[in-house]
Amino acid sequence: MKPSVGRIVHYVSYGTPGGEYTSQCRAAVITAVNESRDTSFPDVTHILGVSLTVLNPEGMFFNQQVPFNEDEKRGGTWHWPERIDE
Repeated sequence: MKPSVGRIVHYVSYGTPGGEYTSQCRAAVITAVNESRDTSFPDVTHILGVSLTVLNPEGMFFNQQVPFNEDEKRGGTWHWPERIDE
């Protein structure tokens, strides 16, 4: 899937160094997509990162150039929400 403005994604919070708060998935809205065009192949674009508005229980957080990471789900990255089957 290709990210676009307005899509809902998950942002992974960092948590705190002392462990008071663990790393958590938070709902976020993509507010900008930062991409680069390949000069050799004009139809090919590379996503460099996205800007997000992160929705936390304590308030909103704004972050730019957030990288995608589906596999490790490290703090400071975003991924598509998991599908839930009932």
